Amino acid sequence: MATFEKGILGGFSGKVGNVVGSRWRGKNIMRSLPQRGNYTPSAKQEEQREKFKTVISFLSPIIEVLSSYFGNPQGDKSRANLATSYHLKNAVLSTPLGMVMDYAKVLISKGDLRGLDAGTLTAGARQALVFGWQDNSGQGKATATDQLMVVAYAPDLNLFYTNLAVATRDATTATVTLPDYMAGLEVEVWASFSKPDTNFAAISTYLGSVTVI
Repeated sequence: MATFEKGILGGFSGKVGNVVGSRWRGKNIMRSLPQRGNYTPSAKQEEQREKFKTVISFLSPIIEVLSSYFGNPQGDKSRANLATSYHLKNAVLSTPLGMVMDYAKVLISKGDLRGLDAGTLTAGARQALVFGWQDNSGQGKATATDQLMVVAYAPDLNLFYTNLAVATRDATTATVTLPDYMAGLEVEVWASFSKPDTNFAAISTYLGSVTVI
């Protein structure tokens, strides 16, 4: 790239031959056109592209959850950036059928708040998910009013259900009713705690999969 103040034609904008002219920050800029070639990505590059595509497709529907509760921003890296980086490194698997998410390693939140102790999950009637846990209020920064949040994912539909204020920590049990269209489907479920009106959360817990009744 080159800059010039005056030339035979003065400043110009657009393509002329194999160069492109433009104006940037008050200066006339001239650069050559990029060279085109028969570039073929390596197998490793293709693998990384497929990983990225799989992770982004999976996380996009819950990006608001991740943007609120996944760690703390670091410089120019947002919570969403941190979540994407984590899942690319830890929660996507290469299989003979392609890339898939490793649900056991997926996190919907990440932080220093105390998480679920002895968490349980069972299916109840009429698309209900029944949760249980121990009240660990007073341990670390955990308090009785921390909110239980739940994320359920139906792979067959590629759809999520989220509820970020299911119950308080001291309730020790809660029931979530999923939409009717999830009846009969297997869902993957995660749960965590957060402090009301803050971005402070726990590392989420994967509670496994269950068939919705």
